[in-house]
Amino acid sequence: MPAEWTPHQRCWMAWPSRHIQWDDLGQAEKAYANVANTIADFEPVTMVVGAENIQSARGQCGNNVELLEMPIDDSWMRDTGPSFLKHRDSGMVAGTDWRFNCWGGYTPDYQQDAQVAGRILNHLGYDAYHSSLTMEGGGLHVDGNGTLVTCESVVLNPNRNWGLDKKQAEVELCSATGAKKVIWLPGDLKGDTADMTDGHIDGIMCFVKPGVVIFEMDSASEGIERKLEQENRRALELARDAQGRKLEIIDLVVDHSEIGQEFDLFCSSYINFYLPNGGLVLPRYGVGSDDMVRDFYATVFSDRKIVSVDINAIAPGGGGIHCITQQQPA
Repeated sequence: MPAEWTPHQRCWMAWPSRHIQWDDLGQAEKAYANVANTIADFEPVTMVVGAENIQSARGQCGNNVELLEMPIDDSWMRDTGPSFLKHRDSGMVAGTDWRFNCWGGYTPDYQQDAQVAGRILNHLGYDAYHSSLTMEGGGLHVDGNGTLVTCESVVLNPNRNWGLDKKQAEVELCSATGAKKVIWLPGDLKGDTADMTDGHIDGIMCFVKPGVVIFEMDSASEGIERKLEQENRRALELARDAQGRKLEIIDLVVDHSEIGQEFDLFCSSYINFYLPNGGLVLPRYGVGSDDMVRDFYATVFSDRKIVSVDINAIAPGGGGIHCITQQQPA
């Protein structure tokens, strides 16, 4: 599985069609279209759309966004779509089709989403690796150099993989991604937060390059959330990657207290961004932290054009820009 900063053929997204956390689906549609149109300035975008929403999507997505009619339940392509793979020697592209059960049964209607990854790979004519793990793409990050990071609270959760132990999980994670080493963070082992994903890694940290990660810290966190944050960071501090290196950790410290507090679920993560070819599409919330974070990323990713996109209509669904996108490697 290539690192996210390597060249892409395109970006995959799915049009919002139903979500219990969105009070205004129309605003969510507009925000999704805005993200898609922004990414399309950097690389091709294919938007998967249910037949009933084709006209709405066509009216809001620009001409650079291709629409692909396909049955879907929801719109989190990072989790329902394939995790794309690339052969190290030949460059042939394929994909892992994880088992999907809607984040451990969050809602009962996910039969179409469970088939999205396989349908996309079939549409592309790519081979599929059918994993035995119930897993979501947002639950892992790779460095493209043999290292995979994930959370115990996702992979080992009985609501996904009942009875699975860590060693069994590591074997399958490596088989499904080509990784050589799995770094485990605890995540949210006891379900102490309102995170519907049980602690997806793409709301905690990401790789910048092999051996270097960004870890997001909430300066306003306290109690159990502060404890979980400390435990996850400590696990990264103690880890060694596939090359035997200790990780360099770059802290992104942000006050989340003014972001989305009126919602039960709200993705306030600035680390939940997307890296299109030559760019970085960054969440914007309309708060004071936005400019500081943009300057932070402009330093870390000095060779990329940074574009901020308002996601206040997307985040109440529990995810951000990374959650609604999936890169297909070139």
